[in-house]
Amino acid sequence: MTMTAYVALGANLGKPARQLRRACELLGRLPGTQLLRVSSFYASPALGYTDQPDFINAVASVETRLSAEELLEALLAIEAINGRIRSFRNAPRTLDLDLLLYGDSVIERPGLSVPHPRIIERAFVLNPLLEIAPDIIIPGKGPASGYLAAVSSQPISLFEE
Repeated sequence: MTMTAYVALGANLGKPARQLRRACELLGRLPGTQLLRVSSFYASPALGYTDQPDFINAVASVETRLSAEELLEALLAIEAINGRIRSFRNAPRTLDLDLLLYGDSVIERPGLSVPHPRIIERAFVLNPLLEIAPDIIIPGKGPASGYLAAVSSQPISLFEE
């Protein structure tokens, strides 16, 4: 059985756009997984700890035979390959991959929450998600488009290399 999943990508250290492209390439190489779509890249300032470079963000959709747990494990491995170090919450990073949605599943387990708990609070997630899936429904929350107004004050712009 295959499942459509959505993954948020972000980076602000090194060469962020290159790292996002490489991460998408690696997503498409996961066992039983096909990369379907990748949004434009967006630039946004850091949230939380703000004394760091702006982030480059995107969202990718994949079709996968991996379970949500297996997919999350693979995302963490891709982060590690790209030099991700978890020094403190909201720290600068070479790559951040978050499992946003896994079909219409609602999963609450230690280390895995789907839909991602902050999916509706972040313009840098909602904008690219809606670009590639304009009618997406967030399980338990409703249409993603209904949350755009709440994040409209967060600065975000298309990233131009």
